[in-house]
Amino acid sequence: MTDCPAWLAEKLPEAKPHHAQLAVAQYADAETLGVDGFTLTSAAFQDGGALDPCFTADEEDAVAPPLEWTTPPAGTEELVLVAQDPAGRNDQPHLHWLAWGFAPQQGKLLEGESAPFAGKNAAGNSEWLLPKLDIGDPAHDYVFQLFAIDRPLGLMPGAGADEVFSVLDGNVLGAAVLTAKYEPEDLDDLLGDDAAAAGDDLDWDAEA
Repeated sequence: MTDCPAWLAEKLPEAKPHHAQLAVAQYADAETLGVDGFTLTSAAFQDGGALDPCFTADEEDAVAPPLEWTTPPAGTEELVLVAQDPAGRNDQPHLHWLAWGFAPQQGKLLEGESAPFAGKNAAGNSEWLLPKLDIGDPAHDYVFQLFAIDRPLGLMPGAGADEVFSVLDGNVLGAAVLTAKYEPEDLDDLLGDDAAAAGDDLDWDAEA
C-alpha cells in the first residue's frame, strides 16, 4: 500500500498508509486542499476528536453529525460530501456518507438533517451509515471530505460512488477534510458507576 501523500498527511491528525485510498487523496491535491481557507468543521467534535455514540450504531435513534463549512473557492458550482472509514475491507475505504446539492457558499448541515441529495453508501442506502464496532476493536477514523467542483454534479439521488467520483475527477476546485475518531465504550463505561459499585458489592458478598 502506498503512503499517504505528504500534502494530505499535513491536514490529518494521524496519517496512516490507508488514508491514501480516501477520495480526497484521489481527486484533490496540494493546491486544492484547503485552498483560500476552505475548511470543514463540526460543532459536535474537534478535528481528530471523539465521535459521540449518538452518531453511531451504539445508540438508538442515532443521527448524522452536524457539519459546517466556509466559503468555497471562486468558480464553485456545487459541493459534494464524502465520508469514509479508511480502514475498510480489502484495503478499500468504507463509504459512510455520500451527499451533494449544497449551494456553492458558506453553509451548514444540522445534526440529523438530510442532505439535498444523497447517494448509496456501503450498505446500499442513502443516509449516514452509522459506525458499528465491537468492544475491543481498535479505534477507527471517519474522514469527512467536502469537495467544491466547477460544474453541477448532474446526478439523480441514489447514484453510486463510482458515478459521483467520475465527476469529481478533474473538476475539483477545492477540498476540505475533518476527522472524527471512534471506538466503542467498554462494558464498565456503558453500565456506569452504579453498576460498577454493584459489582463491588457482589465481590464483597462472595468473600464474606
